[in-house]
Amino acid sequence: MEDKQLEAFEIDCLLGAILLRYGYDFRNYAQASLKRRIHNRLTLSNLQHVSEMIPRILYDEHFFSEFLCDMSITVTEMFRNPEVFKFIREKVVDKLRTYSRINIWNVGCATGEEAYSIAIILAEEGLLNKTHIYATDYDNQALAVAKTGIYPANVMQQYTENYLKAGGRQSFSDYYQARYESAKMKKNLREKITFANHNLMQDGSFAEMHLILCRNVLIYFNQTLQNSVLSLLRDSMVHHGYLVLGDKETLDFSSVANDFESVDKQRRIYRKKRLR
Repeated sequence: MEDKQLEAFEIDCLLGAILLRYGYDFRNYAQASLKRRIHNRLTLSNLQHVSEMIPRILYDEHFFSEFLCDMSITVTEMFRNPEVFKFIREKVVDKLRTYSRINIWNVGCATGEEAYSIAIILAEEGLLNKTHIYATDYDNQALAVAKTGIYPANVMQQYTENYLKAGGRQSFSDYYQARYESAKMKKNLREKITFANHNLMQDGSFAEMHLILCRNVLIYFNQTLQNSVLSLLRDSMVHHGYLVLGDKETLDFSSVANDFESVDKQRRIYRKKRLR
C-alpha cells in the first residue's frame, strides 16, 4: 500500500472513530481542507502519523476539543464584506418589516461577530424588538466567547470602518462598552441573540426562519454534505425567506437550485420560492 493510500485509510479510521465516540461526522468535509487541518493538529501535537491520533481522540477529551477547534471556522469579523450588510439594510429589511415577528438564523456563527452585526442593523431599523436571532455553531469554545459579547478593543477600529461602509447611521461605539483592553456588546443586543450548539451534520432544521446567513461554511463541505445542509436550510425557511451565502459559495448546480431565485448574484443573496 502506497503512503497516500495508507494515509487515506488512516483518515477514514480516524473519522470513523470520531463518529462512533462523539457523534460528529466529518466524512463529507472537503478533502483538501480536512487534510490540512488534520496535518496541522499532527504538527502541534508532535505526532507523525494520523493513526497516532486515534487513541488520543478516543480517550482524551481535551485532545478531541482541540481537534474540534481545528475543524471549526472562526475567521470572522463584524460587518465582514460590508456591501452584503448594506444590501440587507437597503433591500431585505423592508421585506422583513412586513412580518409581525422576525426569526433569523446565523449558521456557523463562530465567536458571534456576524450575529451582533445583524442585530445592530435591525436595531437601527427599529426592528430589533420584534426579532430573535438564533446563532449556532458546534464549537462550544467559540460559543462561550460569543455569549459574553466581549472582543479585543484593538479590533474596534476595523469594525467601525466596516460598520460605516455597511451604512451605519450612528457611532459604532454606541453599541459596546469599552473597558481596559476589551469591548463588550451592549445588553439590548445580547438579549436578542440565542447562541446554541448545533451540528449541521446531524441535527435537525429550525422552523419559520425569515433570514438565514450561512456564509463561508459550505466551502468546507463536499457536494453531498452541501446538498444536505442546503436542504436543511430550505426546510427551515418561510416562503420568500432570504438566504445569504459566502462570496465563494453558490446555489448553482445544487440540489435546491430550483427552490430559490437569485436576488443579488454578486453578493450571493437568494430568496426561497413558494413551493407547492
